[in-house]
Amino acid sequence: MDEVAAAIADPVRRDILVMLREQRLPAGEIADRFMISRPAVSRHLRVLRESGLVRDTLVGRQRLYELDASRFAGLVEWLDQFVRVTGWEHRLDALETEVYRTRRERRARGPADHRQENTA
Repeated sequence: MDEVAAAIADPVRRDILVMLREQRLPAGEIADRFMISRPAVSRHLRVLRESGLVRDTLVGRQRLYELDASRFAGLVEWLDQFVRVTGWEHRLDALETEVYRTRRERRARGPADHRQENTA
C-alpha cells in the first residue's frame, strides 16, 4: 500500500495512470503528452512499473504500458475507513429522501388538505 501511495503522490504519474485507464499506450506516446523530458517520463514509468500499477510489454520495438488497477485494492480498502466513518451518511440520505417525498405529497394534496392535517 505504501508503494502505491508513494507512486500516485506525483501529479505526472497520476496523469499517466489516467491516460492508461482506457488503453495501452507506447512509452513514446506517453512522453509526447508532457512538457518534461523523455528521460523524466521514463523515470515516472519506472516508478509506476515497480509499484505494480502498470505493466509493460515489448511489442516489436515498442514498449506498451497498461494499467493494473488491482494494485489499488489495498489503498482503496484503507481509504474506505475514512469515507465511511459511520453509518450516518446513509441514514441522513434516507431522511433527506423522506423529507422530499413528504413535501411532494403535501404539494400534490394542495393547501386545503394541509390545513385539515394540522387541525386533526
